[in-house]
Amino acid sequence: MKILVSNIGSTSFKFRLFAMRDEKEIASGGADRIGLEDGTLRITYPGGETRSEERAYPSHSEAVMDVMDRLVASSVLETREDLDAIAFKAVMGGDAPAVTLVNEDILQQMEYFAPVAPAHNPPYVTAMRMFGKVLKNTPLIAAFDSGFHQSNPERRRKYAVSPNWASRYGVKRYGYHGASHRYSSIRMNELMPEAKRVISCHLGGSSSLCAIREGVSVATSMGLSPQSGLPQSNRSGDFDPFGIDLLRRSSGMTTDEILRILGSESGLKALSGTSGDMREIEEAMNQGSRDAGLAFEVYVASIRDYLGAYLVELGGADAITFSGGIGQNSPRIRESVCEGMGFAGIRLDRHKNNGTRTEARIDRKDSSAALWVLETNEELIVARQAADLLRSVTRD
Repeated sequence: MKILVSNIGSTSFKFRLFAMRDEKEIASGGADRIGLEDGTLRITYPGGETRSEERAYPSHSEAVMDVMDRLVASSVLETREDLDAIAFKAVMGGDAPAVTLVNEDILQQMEYFAPVAPAHNPPYVTAMRMFGKVLKNTPLIAAFDSGFHQSNPERRRKYAVSPNWASRYGVKRYGYHGASHRYSSIRMNELMPEAKRVISCHLGGSSSLCAIREGVSVATSMGLSPQSGLPQSNRSGDFDPFGIDLLRRSSGMTTDEILRILGSESGLKALSGTSGDMREIEEAMNQGSRDAGLAFEVYVASIRDYLGAYLVELGGADAITFSGGIGQNSPRIRESVCEGMGFAGIRLDRHKNNGTRTEARIDRKDSSAALWVLETNEELIVARQAADLLRSVTRD
């Protein structure tokens, strides 16, 4: 079984191709800066050979078809349709099944929720429609990022507003980064089967925490939209909705302008005065930037707030995991998050922590909570979900 996992951005198409018999990645890559004049193409073929070139694509469909043709020309695929499925790490589908075949109802559901995921849903809907036209015989499967959190209890899913808003309009907490948190849950069960209470910290350009009990998500920091929860690279995270009306009245900006700024020009980027990239923020801190230091502290404080809440939710933690670009690569963030947490049994080994950027355990021997750095593999999780769905459909 061959499954191509597609990751679509507003100007990018990235993919990983898996042979599911042994879950081996047989090709990967994609195109960047689609629709611009200085685009690039990169493909890694079986055996590890990577070919890159400057290549401008006017549209996603042209980029996808060129990639498919190159995979055929290199004998990775026999034909364009030598795939059992194309799977998407989709973002927001409301109460759609966690993993499902893409049809018109699913596409319309995603279009309905596009206003709460404007950077994600529109390009995915466009890509799904495009794939459906050019590869008509290949099943399309959506694995929704919110799916892992459908197990959250109702008290964790509802806002304190009229129940009608949830039932009629879909306004409730959904949560995101489900593929990454699901990977952490599965991987911890492999590494430490005795760890029944796990707090997964997915920290990157977009960040969230998840409380996991016996492999099941019971709480997560994001809500209705990926805008909520922790401060993100360029998104504000939690923000009082009445601030929007105050800004509209006082600044002359429209609601749409304020939402655009909150969703693309805020977060760590706005606070630090540098960028939303934690590497650049830490470098600016090293050079004495007060603003960068404040951005760092706000981010860490928010992580610790949710960490504390989930220690209460779970009654402690057997393991805490750090994944994502920041969680995996920033020892400084991990140390700051764990600082002074000995009262909760969380004790980080500074030497192990400073030397770790791959999968490894970084807690001290006297720590009651195991601390792990994990290299998340969201695409593999999506491929597994797609394969399981195909097998179930075949059995039926």
